Amino acid sequence: MMSTQLPLPELVGVVITLLFIASATLAFSKWSRLPFTVLLVVVGIALSQLAQNGPVVVQAALHPFAHFQFSAELIMLVLLPTLVFESAFNLDSRQLKQNLFPILALAVPGVLLSTFILGGLISLLTPLEFSTALILGAILSATDPVAVIALFKQLGAPERLTVIVEGESLFNDATAIVLTRILIAIALSGVFTANEVLSGTLNFLGVFLGGILVGWLAARIFGWLLSKVESDPLIEIQLTIVLAYAAFLLAEELFHVSGVMAAVAAGITMGGWGRTKISPSVSEQLSHLWEYFAYVANALIFLLVGLQVNLIALGGALDILLWVLVGMLLSRAVVVYGLLPIVRWMKQTTAISRGYQLVLYWGGLRGAVALALVMSLPQPLYNETLVAVVTGAVLFTLLVQGLSIEPLVKKLGLNEPPLEDRLSKLEGTLEAVRNAAKRIPELKSGGLFSARIAGQLEQEYQQNIDKTYQQLQDLRKDHLSSETERRLLYIHCFATEKVIYYRLFSKGHLSEEVYLDLAHSLTLQTDSMRHQGQVPAYTLHSQTRQMLERKLLIWLSHLPGFARLAEAKRMRYTTRTYEKNWGLYQGGRKVLRELREFKRLDPERSAIDEVAQSYQRWHDNAQQRLDAAAEQLPEFVTAMQTRLARRTLLQGQKEDLQAQAEAGFVPEHVASELIEQLQNPLRNLRGYESHALRLDPVELLHQVPLFQTLSHEELGHLAKQLRNLTLPPGEIIIHKGESGNSMFLIGRGVVRIVRESSEPELQGQEQQLATLLAGDFFGEMALLHKTPRNATCRSITPCVIYELQRDAFEKLIEQYPILQEKVEQVAQARK
Repeated sequence: MMSTQLPLPELVGVVITLLFIASATLAFSKWSRLPFTVLLVVVGIALSQLAQNGPVVVQAALHPFAHFQFSAELIMLVLLPTLVFESAFNLDSRQLKQNLFPILALAVPGVLLSTFILGGLISLLTPLEFSTALILGAILSATDPVAVIALFKQLGAPERLTVIVEGESLFNDATAIVLTRILIAIALSGVFTANEVLSGTLNFLGVFLGGILVGWLAARIFGWLLSKVESDPLIEIQLTIVLAYAAFLLAEELFHVSGVMAAVAAGITMGGWGRTKISPSVSEQLSHLWEYFAYVANALIFLLVGLQVNLIALGGALDILLWVLVGMLLSRAVVVYGLLPIVRWMKQTTAISRGYQLVLYWGGLRGAVALALVMSLPQPLYNETLVAVVTGAVLFTLLVQGLSIEPLVKKLGLNEPPLEDRLSKLEGTLEAVRNAAKRIPELKSGGLFSARIAGQLEQEYQQNIDKTYQQLQDLRKDHLSSETERRLLYIHCFATEKVIYYRLFSKGHLSEEVYLDLAHSLTLQTDSMRHQGQVPAYTLHSQTRQMLERKLLIWLSHLPGFARLAEAKRMRYTTRTYEKNWGLYQGGRKVLRELREFKRLDPERSAIDEVAQSYQRWHDNAQQRLDAAAEQLPEFVTAMQTRLARRTLLQGQKEDLQAQAEAGFVPEHVASELIEQLQNPLRNLRGYESHALRLDPVELLHQVPLFQTLSHEELGHLAKQLRNLTLPPGEIIIHKGESGNSMFLIGRGVVRIVRESSEPELQGQEQQLATLLAGDFFGEMALLHKTPRNATCRSITPCVIYELQRDAFEKLIEQYPILQEKVEQVAQARK
C-alpha cells in the first residue's frame, strides 16, 4: 500500500529498512536529546534527496525510495487507528468525563474557528477560491500535540490540563476529518447556501455521534468477550487489536460514520470500563505491546512525511505557503487565547498559566493526518499546489516549532523539575541505598568477601546515606515549607494507597467496580491536594447525587414490574459499601505502617504526624462501619469473609506453584495444569456475596411476637406476600404525610421513627419517637385507619426489611382477627 509500483519483495525490504532507520534515529534522539519525530522527518527528507540526487552507487542502493509515493489509505486505515486507539486507551476515562465540556469546546468550536479564520485569510490573500481555501483550512486545523503532551508530563503539569490537551487532540482529528469531507461535498456540488450549511451541520453531528456509538458498542462487546478469558495473553491482546480496527472499519465502511471517533470511543471505553476485564497478569504485556505499536506507527508516519517532501514543488508554492503559515499561527492564537479563558471562566478546568498557554500555542504541530487528507482529495479538487502547501505547513511546524519548543520551555523557566519530583528522587535514592547497605552483613557471612572489603563498602554506603540525607534536609530547609511538605506527603500516601488497591484487585479481593471507584477517588484527591492543598469534600458521588439515586430507587420500587430491579440495586449498593470499607481499612492500615517507618527513619518530619492522624481517622471510620455491618448483617459479613479467605488461600496456592515452576522444582507443564485448575474457583470467588442478605422470611416471621400464634404452614403462606428490601443507612422508608398502603417488618438493622417537634422552642427540629430493632414492625397505622403517615421512619444502620401490602394484610386480619387486636395495641402504645 505504500507504493503501487513496488513489487512485494521490495515493499517488504522498504518497511524493514524504515524500521531499522527508525531504531537508529531513536538511539540518536536519546543521545542528542533532539525530538524523535523531527529527526524522523529530517532523515526521511535526506533519504528522498539522496535517492534522487546522490552519487550513482547511493541512488542504486536507495532506488526504492526515489520518487516514493504512499497512498492516503495507508495512514487512514492502517496507522491512524493504532495511534488513536493507543492514545485513547491510556487516557483516564473518568478525568475525560469530568473535563468533557472544555475538551469538546476546544476540539469542535476550535476546529471550526480555525477553519474559517484560516480559510478566510487564504481566500483573501491568495488566488485560491473560497471553497478550496475552507477545505485547506479544515485540513490544517487538526493539531498533533505529541511533543506538548510529553513536555507537560515531564514538567508535572496539572493532570487535568494534560487530559484536556490530549483529549482535544483526539477529538479535533475526528472533527477535522469529518468537516473536510463535508466541505468537499459542498464544494463539489457548487452550491454554498444556508440549506447546504444546515444539511452539512446535521450531517456532521450524525457522523460524529454515530462514530461514538459504534465504538462504544464494539468496546462493550469485546469487553464482554475479554471477561470470559482468564490470563491468556495471546487471546486478550489479539482481541484488543481486533477491536481497534473493527471499530474503525465498521464505522467507516458499514455505517458511514466517523472511524476516528469510533476508535476513540472504543479506546476510551476499553481503557476505563474494559481495563478491569483484562487479566492483571496480561495488563502489563498489553500496555508494552500497544506502546510498541504506537512507536512503529509514529516512526513510519514521520519517515513517510519526510519521504513525501518535494522541495521543487515546495519552492513553487512558497508565496501561498507564507500566507498559510501566518493564518495558521493567527488561528491557533485565537483558539488558545480566546477559548481557554472562556473555558476557565466557566470553572470547568484548573487555571492555565501564561507559560503553559504559550507552550500550548507554539506546540500546535501538524502531522500525517493533514497529509493524508490532502492526498485523498477527489480529482476535481486535487492538485500539486495544495499538496505542496500542506507539506510545507507540516514541515514548518515540525522543523521550526518542533525544534524550538524545548528552548522556549527553558526560556520560560518551565524546565526545572517540580519540587515533588526532586524530593521523590532523593527519598527513593535514600531508601534504595539504605536497603542495599542492609545486605552488607550477608556478604560477610557468606565468606566470599574479606572483612576489609565489607568494611570499605559499609563505609562508602554510610557516606552515601549521610550525603543523600543531608541533600534531602537542605532541600526541605531551603525550598520546602511545612505546607508544601504536607501536600507532598499526602500525595505520596495516595499513590501508595492506589498501588495497594490494584494489588487487592489483581488478586481478586476487590471487585472491578469498587477498585475503579477507589482508584478514581484517589486520583481526584491527589489532584485536589496538589493544586488546592486540601482533600475534596467528596470524590465519588455528591450528596445531591446520592439523594437523587435513593429517590429514584424508591420511585422504581413502587412501579409495577420494577420492584425486583430496585431491590437488586439496593443489595448491590450494600455489598459495594461493605467491600469499599474493607478496601479502605486495608489501605489505611498499610499506609499507617509506612508512615510509622518514615517517622522512625526521619523523626524531624513534622508533617508525618498530621497525615498519620488523618489516615488513622479514615482507618477507624472504615473499621467502625465494618463492625456495624458485622453486627447488623452477620450472615452477609460471614459469607463475605469466607469468600475472602477462600480467595486468599487459592491465590497463595497459585503463587506458590508459579514460584516452584520458576525454580524448577515442578515441571512447567505440570504447574500450568495445576494453575489452570485453580482459575475457575478463583474466577467464581470474585464479586459480591449478595445472596447472604436474603434472610429466611419464615424464620423472621416466627420471631415476631405478632405472628407467633401462626403455624409454620401459615407463616410460609404469609412469607410469600412479603417483599424484601435492603437499605443503606440514612434511607427514608416512610415520609410523614404520605398515603400508606403497606407495613414493614425489620429483619436486620435499626430503624428510627421521628417527627417534627411541636414545641415552639424546638420548631423545625426532629423529635425521636422510637427506635426499632430486628423483629419490630412499623407503618401499621396507615393500614388500620387508612390515614396519612403520621411520622417519618429512617434506617439508622444497614437494614433488611420486609414490606406487607394492604391486600395481603386485610386478608390476614380477616382470617386471624386476633392479629388486628395486637396491631391496634402496639399502635396505641406508640401514640
